[in-house]
Amino acid sequence: MKSIIDDKNILHIGFDDTDSRYGRCTTHLAFKIVSNLKRNYSLNFLDYPLLVRLNPNIPWKTRGNGAICIRLRTDNNKDIERIIEDIRNELERCSYIGNGANPGLVFFEGLEIPNEIKEFYRFAMFDILSKQKALKIVKKNNMKCFAYGNGQGLVGATAALGCILESDYTFEVIAYRKSDNLQTSRKIDVLKVIDFDRSMYPYTFNCYDYIHKRVLIAPHGPDPVFCGIRGEDPKILLNGLKMLEIKEKLEGYLVYRTNQGTGMHLNNKLELANTKTYTSGFSRCKVVTNPYTIQGGHILFAVMDNSDTCLAAVYEPTGLTKIASQLHIGDFIEIGFGVRKATSKHTKVLNVEYILILKAVNIYELINPNCKNCGKRMKSEGKNKGFQCKRCKTLDRYGEKVKLLKPRTIKEDLYIPNAKAQRHLTKPLHRYGMEKNGWNRKTDVFLNWFEIFV
Repeated sequence: MKSIIDDKNILHIGFDDTDSRYGRCTTHLAFKIVSNLKRNYSLNFLDYPLLVRLNPNIPWKTRGNGAICIRLRTDNNKDIERIIEDIRNELERCSYIGNGANPGLVFFEGLEIPNEIKEFYRFAMFDILSKQKALKIVKKNNMKCFAYGNGQGLVGATAALGCILESDYTFEVIAYRKSDNLQTSRKIDVLKVIDFDRSMYPYTFNCYDYIHKRVLIAPHGPDPVFCGIRGEDPKILLNGLKMLEIKEKLEGYLVYRTNQGTGMHLNNKLELANTKTYTSGFSRCKVVTNPYTIQGGHILFAVMDNSDTCLAAVYEPTGLTKIASQLHIGDFIEIGFGVRKATSKHTKVLNVEYILILKAVNIYELINPNCKNCGKRMKSEGKNKGFQCKRCKTLDRYGEKVKLLKPRTIKEDLYIPNAKAQRHLTKPLHRYGMEKNGWNRKTDVFLNWFEIFV
């Protein structure tokens, strides 16, 4: 397969885990790095910066589990060492080291990303990978790396380098706040969000939750992101940013190419017998117990494939419980899930992220037969004693209950969580059939992908 890289003096930069639950933002670090590179060096960016979401079921992640990759070509090969040192210093200055961040920073020089790094990314989408595995790949491929804290960020940094996004991808434009405004509330006109969301559908997604009447493009904490708009085309996203008519003075914006909204973490088929805690994937299986509701409105039911039986859970906030409650023993379904750790109360549980009903079985109920004389429903005389009509007293000692087909409202279709509960990687329903295939850096990079506001 032809690489997206076809020039000399190439440097690939990957970093992850620079923020913590207490603040900062890895994408804002990318914004600052891009700003410094543009200001201080003669170079070309070979792709949009990549915002790479990894396995969302990793428990030690910070928020969205997103890593960054930047690919560039320098006009002067001697600049590469300076660039590496500048980025390392910037990461040390802007990471929340000591407050929960464990950054990793990795550099690779060369035209072609080695296949084992690409494979490392593929597994990082759905599996648990160790820092030792990342270090082994770094050493084998003569890559420079820097690690801080416990160094767990090396996993995401290495995986980001292996993310080429040659198949499906989306974009996100993120607008950043000035530092003076971080402690103030974001002022977004809800009606303008709804207006651009409706006018740009289906080329944007996850902008507004119409069920819960909630804006989805802006975070709520004191981090430097003002808002992020996701969709299919950078020009459309930037038009959306203009339509918001933001009053706050912003620092600038950056457009990322990303795997968000692609469902890539659920692309690997798993046998139930081989599922590991915290991994992600999908299974085609049969429902073997009828669903039941537990405290909180969550739904549990058991599924079985050719290898094993597992308990599946659908949580109330996803909005999938209404569909899950209508499942029945024998239904053949496909579920995407993450594997929850076993507890003293449960073995491992499949946390369901989508339900695809492939075949809904017919359901019958047994009812008393009708009277052959007058047609009225008969009454049972007791076990093995037949039936008698209450109206005309006709007795049928050899009568049997009859099967009546019960109507089912559930349809053979795909069901995903409502907008509020969707993860970064969740593939919206309307994107099915809109998947991209192929990437050409020479023709596809939009020139206005980055801007600093004065």
